Amino acid sequence: MTSRGLKVRLQVETFPYRQPFRISGYVFTETAVLLAEISDGTHVGRGEGDGVYYLGDDVDHMLRAAQGVVAAIEAGAGRQELQQLLPAGGARNALDCAFWDLEAKQSGKPAWQLAGLAQPRPLRSTLTLGADSPDRMAAAALALDPAAPVKVKLTGELEQDTARVRAIREARPTAWIGVDANQGYVRDTLEQLLPVLVDARIALLEQPLRRGDEASLDGLARPLPFAADESALTLADTDALVGRFDVVNIKLDKCGGLTEALAIAHRARALGLEVMVGNMMGTSLAMAPSYLVGQLCDVVDLDGPTFLATDREPGVTYADGHIHCPQAIWG
Repeated sequence: MTSRGLKVRLQVETFPYRQPFRISGYVFTETAVLLAEISDGTHVGRGEGDGVYYLGDDVDHMLRAAQGVVAAIEAGAGRQELQQLLPAGGARNALDCAFWDLEAKQSGKPAWQLAGLAQPRPLRSTLTLGADSPDRMAAAALALDPAAPVKVKLTGELEQDTARVRAIREARPTAWIGVDANQGYVRDTLEQLLPVLVDARIALLEQPLRRGDEASLDGLARPLPFAADESALTLADTDALVGRFDVVNIKLDKCGGLTEALAIAHRARALGLEVMVGNMMGTSLAMAPSYLVGQLCDVVDLDGPTFLATDREPGVTYADGHIHCPQAIWG
């Protein structure tokens, strides 16, 4: 790919949610994203960064970080150099994915081929229920695509979470259900939660304890798979998950783009971990490169656009429990 003579354009965009979305410790009403475009004068590559809210990686931080490397990119730095120019985060994700998109257009080869992957297939993707009262969450579960796996946000409130899990399982007796605690538990309350999850036939528990408290999982029996999310930001975190987690949740905003996301997926497999791909919300432009990572994954959670009042066009579609991502979106 030719790097010299490139021009970089950065833009902040905001996409309101259809309704407020609650997880442990946060309520979201919109997502502000960084759109990066890299042009060679003929082709334009695009990428979207959504940031990592719990690390202070908001849109202002992403924009400043990306602005700091524009001169280097326009002077000839390419995608590989970008990995050293910027740390992991939303800014590097936006620019990394823009490079991939540009490379695909310049070469005439789709991004999946450049990444050494098989031609993408539709993926079974979870649809997420934000935390609410048990009866409202049960009603929301019934309103979801009946073929879709269900992901449930917990808050660390043991009594409420127990009622939520039981109500949703009663509403969806045959569904695949995973729960995401978003760091809401400590070991004592987690030990009380686990029998509830087993009884409700929950298939996956994501990030039960806070990042930095992973040692509290030592010696704890895992009667269902534990997935690391906040505990697994980058490739450097992956090896330490063994023995404490069973699954690594890869998000391009956490690790800084498709380049590192693919490296994490391959490393996790080598370590005997299962692989999951998730998202930090965002539009279909953010889902498209994650969709490529999803081709390597056991669990796929790419439902960010379903929360938006308006998505980009063209966009991904959700049908029969699967996400479909047209190549025209990106790559």
